Amino acid sequence: MISNKIFSKTTKSILTLGKKNFNRTFISLNNNNNKENEFKRFQNRFGPFPEYVKIVEVGPRDGLQNEKIIVPTTDKIQLINRLAQTGLSVVEATSFVSPKWVPQMADNKEVLRGIEKVEGVSYPCLTPNIQGFRAALDAGAKEIALFAAASESFSKKNINATIEESLARYKDVCDAAKENGIKVRGYVSCVLGCPYEHNVPISKVVYVSKKLYEFGCYEISLGDTIGIGTPGATHKLLQAMSQAIPMNAIAVHFHDTYGQALANILTSLQFGISTVDSSVSGLGGCPYAKGATGNVATEDVLYMMKDLGINCNVDMDKLMDVSLWISKKLNRSPSSKVSLALSHKAANSISNSNSNNTNNNNNTNNTTKSSEIPVNCNTNINKMATEKEKQHIFISSNNNPNNTATKTDQSTLIF
Repeated sequence: MISNKIFSKTTKSILTLGKKNFNRTFISLNNNNNKENEFKRFQNRFGPFPEYVKIVEVGPRDGLQNEKIIVPTTDKIQLINRLAQTGLSVVEATSFVSPKWVPQMADNKEVLRGIEKVEGVSYPCLTPNIQGFRAALDAGAKEIALFAAASESFSKKNINATIEESLARYKDVCDAAKENGIKVRGYVSCVLGCPYEHNVPISKVVYVSKKLYEFGCYEISLGDTIGIGTPGATHKLLQAMSQAIPMNAIAVHFHDTYGQALANILTSLQFGISTVDSSVSGLGGCPYAKGATGNVATEDVLYMMKDLGINCNVDMDKLMDVSLWISKKLNRSPSSKVSLALSHKAANSISNSNSNNTNNNNNTNNTTKSSEIPVNCNTNINKMATEKEKQHIFISSNNNPNNTATKTDQSTLIF
């Protein structure tokens, strides 16, 4: 077990290191006083980028839904409350889905009613149908989200309905939401690839997105559910989407399964996208998309945005604090590269500090051992190489010689 004293000391050191590193400017090529001019040249060459980007924090819902061990309701409430104090304007709270299919969200009403609502912060809830909408409304929801898919197979696996059947449901939900003054956000899954159908036609993504927008969704979030997307594929998708829906109504939602999320977000920024979904500590996954690892980490997104001169109005220090706290609660290392890097430096800093304080005596009671640090870079890398990598969806030469889609545990993926 990690003592609170050690955890507090580690957190403080990480935040100090984070603040120091977070304010660095990497685009400056020399130490003269022309940083502003250099930044303008950088923007002209690679941008222009939006001045402000809204971060939609999906950790409490999309991040926790795939956890096998049920997270206590009090911890979920505290997670949401702490995230709302970082400056985030949107914190996705929960899902009003059947507990039979997503047991982690069975306490949806208790969570939504238990959080401390902060003025200026939205707490959208996922609803798959009119029943879910009514339950969310009864619990006090002011904003909901719908989730359609651009893949027929995924739609059937995820919500047990075809694309057209799901759209018919969502038309009813959107109509009911309008009558009750509830804002609606739309998600489209598998926009850059599907675990069952492999390649997904861009025309299908555009069709589903346009339908949701016509129904009244104020924003459409394009989800790379299995994290297979690349900047090139993202560019082609957004080029097509820009002809169908206003760019200010499009958000992006990338999983980092193949390490492409930040590159894809950068490509999206170049298109003028100004809303990005992310998850604190890189939490996430999808119960119906085997191989989909965590969402891109909010800390990593903020770190990149800072250097691009993009304002997100989020306090990085507070966010890092939340990241370490939820990682400790889940007894794991964060998937955030920024958190891992800073925690590794903090661990070394604490170890060196404690070693000096012992005055070279043999009393090691006050020395922090590496195993006691709440997050550990090496541990996380080893875990990634053993557990997460095995979950990735590769072509199975033994069980599937014809490269056809099989059951979930033997899914294939054709690039």
